[in-house]
Formats: sequence, structure tokens, C-alpha cells
Amino acid sequence: MSLKDTRYFNLRRNKLGTETEKIEKIKTGSLDWFWFLFPSLLLIVLFFFLPVLITLFVSGTNMSSSTGFHAWKWIGLSNYHKIAIHPETPKHLWLTVKYVAVTLVFFNVGMALVVSLITTHIARGAGFFFRALWLLPRITPTVIYVMMWKFLGANAPYGVFNQLIIQPLGLTPQDWVPAASFLFIVLVNGYIGASFGMIIFTSAIEAIPKDIMIASLVDGASFFQRVRYVILPYIRWPLLFVTTYQTLSLMTSFEQIMVLTDGEFNTEVWSLWAYHKALQNYWGNFQWGFGNALAAILVVIGIVLGIIYMRYFKFDELVQEPKIESL
Repeated sequence: MSLKDTRYFNLRRNKLGTETEKIEKIKTGSLDWFWFLFPSLLLIVLFFFLPVLITLFVSGTNMSSSTGFHAWKWIGLSNYHKIAIHPETPKHLWLTVKYVAVTLVFFNVGMALVVSLITTHIARGAGFFFRALWLLPRITPTVIYVMMWKFLGANAPYGVFNQLIIQPLGLTPQDWVPAASFLFIVLVNGYIGASFGMIIFTSAIEAIPKDIMIASLVDGASFFQRVRYVILPYIRWPLLFVTTYQTLSLMTSFEQIMVLTDGEFNTEVWSLWAYHKALQNYWGNFQWGFGNALAAILVVIGIVLGIIYMRYFKFDELVQEPKIESL
């Protein structure tokens, strides 16, 4: 080894040693990391942990519009017991599970992944234009977007489906929103959710090193083999993020369903049920405690699902340091 090489390796070793000392200093006593993360921690506490604590507290009271904010009493787990024996609980729970699972698999993750794979394997300009079309449902105001679906499924002579498909086939036209209510709430929310996953997956696919994609082509890998053995392993983290985020989003969102049916025709999912009990009903008796108990159950389910997803996708392996950095 030449003198020049020796000097280079000594300089490199000293630099690595200095960086290691800095890291050890941060780990052992420095509070720089705390002040760096303090703004984010403050936002999380104010807008996540504090609302969760308030929700849990109110769920243990009989607070409602009849008691006001002064005459309420602490009733412990009575609201949760009421939910457990409520005759409508199984119906709302099963509808929510079915709605989240179907929308997540076929649209928010499934359709998003399909669109991303297709548009990244065609001409770049055509792929960009096609992805832009999928963003229209997300950027359209909710009321206008849902009203469009209402007109699509409305009875003759207004419904587009009836005029272009049902009547030409000689079938009896009808109002398809109440007739196929579950299908409509899945479609309305699915096309919005697919656009979000499409953006994340497209960015992840395009970030895969080109050398690896070219090598798979040289080795004779088919399109499906490339997806299975190259693309999917590289986008595990985006898959985890989209699956977790969209599951929690579908569990807690209800605005599209509220505008479309307001829970009628057996479309009142759990979050909409909580909203109706706590903030809107026909009798004006807002059951804040009972509604918060319904919301608290969603929070617990969301935390459990998040943990399951992280263990299934091996989150600890995804965020660990590369092996070359740990040598």
C-alpha cells in the first residue's frame, strides 16, 4: 500500500471516529434531538393525544344536550356496556368491517397499485395524463362529487346508468342508490382513496434503481415476475403506509356516505353512527358521552390494527440502519 493510500485510510478512519463520537454524545447526554423534535411532539400532543384523552374522558360520562356541560355525571363504563348490548351494534360493526375491507382491497390499495404499475410501464406522457384523471375525484368538492354519483344512479329520465345501460338492455330502470347502496358507498369512497395510493406507489416504483429493472429484463423476467420479485419487495414501506393510513381513514371518515345517503338504506357505518349520536339526530338530544364511547372504540381498533400491520410488514426491519452503516 502506498503512502498516499495510507494517509487516505487514516483520514477516513479519523473522520468515522469523529462521527461515531458525535453520535455517542447525542445518545448519552445531549438534548439537541429533543429541541429538534419538540415542534412535532407539541403538535402530536395537542392534536392527537389530547383529543384522545378528552374522548376517553367524555365517554365515561352521561354528558348530553339534556345535561349540558355542568349537570353531567361520571358513569364509568356504562356507555360501553350500552354499546355491547345495543341491538344495532352487530349491524354497524359488520357493515363497517365489510365496507373497509372491500374498499381497501379493491380500490385504496388494489386499484391504486394496478394504476401505478400500468402507468409506469407505458409512455411517460400518457401515464402522467392518466394519473391526472384519477386525481379529479380527490380535488372535486365532496358535495359536487357525490351529487354526480347520485345523478349517475338516479331513476329515469335523469339517471345516466338507466339511460345508457339499463333501458337499452330492456331492463326496468330504478333508483340505484337505494337499490345498490353498499356498492355505491364503496365506489364513491374507492375512487377517492385510489388516487392517494396511486401517488405514493408511483413515486416508489419510479424510485427503484433503473439498473435493477434493466437487469430483470436482461434475465428474461416477465412483467408479473418483475412485479412479484422486484417491485413489490422494493415498495414494502409504501405498501405498509398506504394500507395502514387508508384503513384508519376508511374507519373514521363518513362525509361522503353522509352526503350520499345519510346512513339510510343500511349504510350507517360505525363512524357515521357515532356522529349521529353525538352531533346530529332528529330529536335534538345529542348524546355526547355515548357518541364519544363509539369514537373511542374506533381509536382502540385503529391502534390494534396499526400494531398488527407493523408486525406483519416487519416494520423494525424496514427502519433499521443498512448493514454497511453498522459495520
